[in-house]
Amino acid sequence: MTTAKPLRADARRNREALLAKAREIFEAGDFDLRFDDFARLAGVGVGTLYRHFPTREALAEAVYREEVATLCAHARDLRATLPPDEALAAFLRGFVSHLHAHQGLARTLATLMATRSGALAEGSEALAQAIGELLAAAAEDGTIRDDVGVGPVMMALHGISAAYDRPGGPADADGVISLVFDGLRHRPPSPA
Repeated sequence: MTTAKPLRADARRNREALLAKAREIFEAGDFDLRFDDFARLAGVGVGTLYRHFPTREALAEAVYREEVATLCAHARDLRATLPPDEALAAFLRGFVSHLHAHQGLARTLATLMATRSGALAEGSEALAQAIGELLAAAAEDGTIRDDVGVGPVMMALHGISAAYDRPGGPADADGVISLVFDGLRHRPPSPA
C-alpha cells in the first residue's frame, strides 16, 4: 500500500477551496451546474479541479468524507471534555441538528454517491465506531445500560432525522432524543 504524498501549501489551499465551494453548491442542491464550473467558482483552474477530483462523484465523496470526519472529531472532543453520559447526549443532539442544518447537502450527496456504496459504508462504519465509543464510555461509567448496541441508536438517529422536516419536527426532535436517552439510562434493579 502506498501512502499519499502530502500536498504543497498551494495545492492544499486549492483543494480546500474546491471542497468549500462544492459543499456550498451541494447544500443548495444545484444539479444544473457543469462540473467545470466548480473550478471557476472556487477560483482555481479546470486542470486543478480534475487533478484533485476527476469526477463530480469523486468531489461529492470527498465532501462526504469531510462531513463524517467532522462528526467523528466532534464525538472525540465531547468524550475528552464531558462526563460520558453528557458527551453521549450532546453528540446525539448535535448529530440530529447537524443533519437538519445540512439536509440539502445530505440529499445531494446521497444522490451523487448512489453508486459509491463503499464510501457510504466506510462513513457509516466510522460514525458507528464514534457512537460505539461514546456508548461504551457511558456504559463503563455506569450511567447507561450496557445491553444496547450501536445499531438501535443509529436507527433511532436516522428515524429522527428523517422526520425532522415534517411540521413540528424540529421542536419534537429534542424530546425524542431525550426519550431515546432515557431508554439508555442505567436503572438499578428494583428491590424484590
